[in-house]
Amino acid sequence: SGGMCQRVVIALALACRPQLLIADEPTTGLDVTTQKTVMELIVELTRERGMSTILITHDLGLAATYCDRVVVMEKGRVVETALSSTIFKAPEHPYTRKLMRATPKPGATLRGLLPEAEGEAATSAASETAKSGGVAGEPLLIVEGLVKEYPKKAVGGGLGKLFGKANEADSIFRAVDGISFTVNRSESVGLVGESGCGKSTTSMMVMRLIDRTAGKIAFDGTDIGAIPARKFARLPLRKRIQMVFQDPTDSLNPRFTAARAIADPILQLGDFRGADAVRAKCEELSRLVGLPTEFLDRFPHQLSGGQKARVGIARAIALNPDLVILDEPTAALDVSVQAVVLNLLQELKEKLGMSYLFVSHDLNVVRLLCDRVIVMRAGRIVEEGPTDRVLFEPQAEYTRELLAAIPHPPA
Repeated sequence: SGGMCQRVVIALALACRPQLLIADEPTTGLDVTTQKTVMELIVELTRERGMSTILITHDLGLAATYCDRVVVMEKGRVVETALSSTIFKAPEHPYTRKLMRATPKPGATLRGLLPEAEGEAATSAASETAKSGGVAGEPLLIVEGLVKEYPKKAVGGGLGKLFGKANEADSIFRAVDGISFTVNRSESVGLVGESGCGKSTTSMMVMRLIDRTAGKIAFDGTDIGAIPARKFARLPLRKRIQMVFQDPTDSLNPRFTAARAIADPILQLGDFRGADAVRAKCEELSRLVGLPTEFLDRFPHQLSGGQKARVGIARAIALNPDLVILDEPTAALDVSVQAVVLNLLQELKEKLGMSYLFVSHDLNVVRLLCDRVIVMRAGRIVEEGPTDRVLFEPQAEYTRELLAAIPHPPA
């Protein structure tokens, strides 16, 4: 999983016993329990070896919990430096206060994450554009007994002898183990759990990018799980299920301009004909997601993280889908950009009446955006229910462990 890959990189960095460790977003792709384990390990090693650590992060809760001092930068300049015990309680610079306001925390609201003027404007705009049919209705997606297995081959040859596993028999790894859930129309459902628990595999099967081993995936009454992934790509149903991928940089073709990236699904599956019609649609989508139209002719390396995220969202909604799968769409963004993107997603849901399957390890973000939450562990669902009930009155011990591991900046 992504979390496992990140652990390998951290182990490589520590292997030579450095005096200075520069940790650049070391826990971005990790769930909160793994994040806590990794950060506690780094802090322990720092003390044991007399090592110094520079933690580069956009997670203010992480900085508050594990750092002695905090340096805040804006546009290449240091705007504030202070002890972590004081900077979060009494931030002096306006930019620091903006970051603090944008950090999701218990009791916060989506509009409350935005700067005061923007939050008030967004609230009034949302009340005007809210769709009357935005209340969750009948099931749109029904998943029953979903299973995904991968062959786990034995380690053989010289490598097997090296690790003493040459005689280990072939076995099956079950990434997703018989899960069932529904997503209703105009509803946001959060799918949370630790790295490697099967969240992304589940979303890839629902998206029909990979085939299931067993089970049923019914979308609007059609068992799309029975349709091979390659065949599904050209069916009319394809445009009704779209995805916003985790890393906006990796999911955009570096040779495509923003306009060409947004136009890709339109050209493949849309009904628009002619360059002018496609361009007009791209500009309409650009305005809808808040991306200035003059940025449409830029390439991904010429766009900021937030701008690339908007391109990914515009591409996903280009065909007016009924269901959008959001795979950690804000994981790589700083908190101020994350606040804008989350509000944008909520406004688009209200305006267009879409349903969301929101895959995330950030429980505070899930609380802000989702109506219901599903908690996964080792390929199985351990708890599900209304967001407030699951996150404020969890029944499963594992859910309580996830909530206890979340780092929070001082109130």
